[in-house]
Amino acid sequence: MLSRKGIIPEEYVLTRLAEDPTEPRYRARERRARFVSKNGNCNVAHKNIREQGRFLQDVFTTLVDLKWPHTLLIFTMSFLCSWLLFAMVWWLIAFAHGDLAPGEGTAVPCVTSIHSFSSAFLFSIEVQVTIGFGGRMVTEECPLAVLVLIVQNIVGLMINAIMLGCIFMKTAQAHRRAETLIFSKHAVIAVRHGRLCFMLRVGDLRKSMIISATIHMQVVRKTTSPEGEVVPLHQVDIPMENGVGGNSIFLVAPLIIYHVIDANSPLYDLAPSDLHHHQDLEIIVILEGVVETTGITTQARTSYLADEILWGQRFVPIVAEEDGRYSVDYSKFGNTIKVPTPLCTARQLDEDRSLLDALTLASARGPLRKRSVAVAKAKPKFSISPDSLS
Repeated sequence: MLSRKGIIPEEYVLTRLAEDPTEPRYRARERRARFVSKNGNCNVAHKNIREQGRFLQDVFTTLVDLKWPHTLLIFTMSFLCSWLLFAMVWWLIAFAHGDLAPGEGTAVPCVTSIHSFSSAFLFSIEVQVTIGFGGRMVTEECPLAVLVLIVQNIVGLMINAIMLGCIFMKTAQAHRRAETLIFSKHAVIAVRHGRLCFMLRVGDLRKSMIISATIHMQVVRKTTSPEGEVVPLHQVDIPMENGVGGNSIFLVAPLIIYHVIDANSPLYDLAPSDLHHHQDLEIIVILEGVVETTGITTQARTSYLADEILWGQRFVPIVAEEDGRYSVDYSKFGNTIKVPTPLCTARQLDEDRSLLDALTLASARGPLRKRSVAVAKAKPKFSISPDSLS
């Protein structure tokens, strides 16, 4: 009935009915949890934090880290609470001086035109926001009222500075700029300069540059020490190679960042058969630099699991020279093509270089063979006999 109504596909219902309920069913191992998601968020949940008071020691950072609804609520309540508090103070001053008593208009009041709590609340707003409508003002009759006026102005300036600074920092946070720093969806492993290399592509969609841009890579996996200690998130740095030298990059156009898999690489024993979702492997990529327009340091992150690494692939070129300048085709940013690559680990390739030589020879014969076949199939449309020349 459910399949007839379209709620459950019919093939699923037939499969479930064909199963034997007495036979045990085994669930496949789920995909490894990410340490860093593709958009750069850290997949870490902090639990059982006992010293919650440490967050209040840095109130400004705590306010900036809050979500927007909570920040706007605190922004509104801070002003409302301060207005109500000083409104109560002004009302008490007027009540103690007798300004609220009706029929006594000869005495000079502490604050003119205050007859109720509503008028005291309006005067509190006028003082703190410096509106100054002109109907209410402090007289020199009460020195206490002058002191409260000074205190409320100072408190109002402090609240304005903290809350406006918090709003500005939230709107100008560094991770906003990181939204236009992009990484390729997949990483690839192929031969470059006679060595197996781990490669990825990074680019910047904005014209404003990232100054002093640096990039780092780490391998995160579960390891066990010789003493039996289990390290669930063991982080190992991966050295990189680029034309500039070191970890600095000049990110004007998309770049291919690559790591040579040598004897010092944590990927030295990685084989093509290991690139599946069961493999406990995650490669984290961190790009950071200074935003040219704001001077704020920004950081963009991503990660690649084992099944997101393509063996024997290479990124297609996307930078071309057109009309006297270079153009970038971002529609092909993550496109790859297959290239001849040894199906072995980097260790095996270093021990037996003949695997690479045979692969190079086979790739060189391929185009030559195709070209010879094409020439053999081409027939001349006419011929010249020797007799015709005589």
